[in-house]
Amino acid sequence: MPRGCSRGPAAGDGRLRLARLALVLLGWVSSSSPTSLASSSSSSSAPFLASAASAQPPLPDQCPALCECSEAARTVKCVNRNLTEVPTDLPPYVRNLFLTGNQLAVLPAGAFARRPPLAELAALNLSGSRLDEVRAGAFEHLPSLRQLDLSHNPLAYLSPFAFSGSNASISAPSPLVELILNHIVPPDDKRQNRSFEGMVAAALVAGRALQGLHRLELASNHFLYLPRDVLAQLPSLGHLDLSNNSLVSLTYVSFRNLTHLESLHLEDNALKVLHNGTLAELQGLPHVKVFLDNNPWVCDCHMADMVTWLKQTEVVQGKDRLTCAFPEKMRNRVLLELNSADLDCDPILPPSLQTSYVFLGIVLALIGAIFLLVLYLNRKGIKKWMHNIRDACRDHMEGYHYRYEINADPRLTNLSSNSDV
Repeated sequence: MPRGCSRGPAAGDGRLRLARLALVLLGWVSSSSPTSLASSSSSSSAPFLASAASAQPPLPDQCPALCECSEAARTVKCVNRNLTEVPTDLPPYVRNLFLTGNQLAVLPAGAFARRPPLAELAALNLSGSRLDEVRAGAFEHLPSLRQLDLSHNPLAYLSPFAFSGSNASISAPSPLVELILNHIVPPDDKRQNRSFEGMVAAALVAGRALQGLHRLELASNHFLYLPRDVLAQLPSLGHLDLSNNSLVSLTYVSFRNLTHLESLHLEDNALKVLHNGTLAELQGLPHVKVFLDNNPWVCDCHMADMVTWLKQTEVVQGKDRLTCAFPEKMRNRVLLELNSADLDCDPILPPSLQTSYVFLGIVLALIGAIFLLVLYLNRKGIKKWMHNIRDACRDHMEGYHYRYEINADPRLTNLSSNSDV
């Protein structure tokens, strides 16, 4: 028992020390826990702060230098600024972009590719910017582009894939609805070997990318003809302007597929007559209005069908203003006032007389052949005769020259007179 009594206080002291140690440990934990909680909370809030910082609204869009911007109107104007390239810092909100009167020269592939893309750009005006080249894919990455104006640029090179993309086999159809290409003919010294008409036609039909095109203007381009089947690739055309060119005939142009065509401008060309095939196609278009003013119409027998058609149709606008230019006796006569008796051609010879003239021509040709044969067979005699004539002329000229020398020298004149005495 005494040994057990002696163990009691020692065990109590041990328990006391353990209790004190526990209290110390609890105090350290309590003193360090706020710091750890603060650190853990700060570490957990760091990603939130970073995400909040990244979610802040971007700075207002800057306007390119030398340009005027209106975010309310979604319009950017860079007019007459002598720019040599498309600005790279165009604002994403732009819907109407004017780049007229500059010095762009070349429009490369992806000229309007931006990040973020110009997804709202719908109207692009590049007229009068001295463009010489428009390369393949120049208008890619413009999914909303509806109107494009390239007028008054001397385009020496227009890529066949300018409107369809750099790879027409995989590119989507162009969103273009209105394409204005007035007065884009280059100077003669900058034209390439291929025809200008063919170059423009290739760009219009490549990849059938412009099947949704509604308006096409090709005025003032000195076109002599319109390539075959070019209009067949543009079935949605509603307005076609070919005025102020040099078109002589529409014989090989087909309007049959243009069922949506509403206006066709052919004023100020070199048309002389419209033949039956063209007249029938125009009459078959349900909504078209045709303008034919200021063409040099030739009022002869070939004009009879067109005059009859003009009197019956309502397709031609201002048809009462159409007048004859040739022949001279018909000048300024109104086409609608002409009768079949007024439209005559040069009289055609009857078949019997035509046969007589053919026979006469054959006889004359035979006589000429015989004459040449006689000359050939007598070539030696003719040559001798020519030599004799030459010698006679030479002797005559020598005698004339001798008498001239005597008359010109007074001493010889006196000598000849004394000898006579």
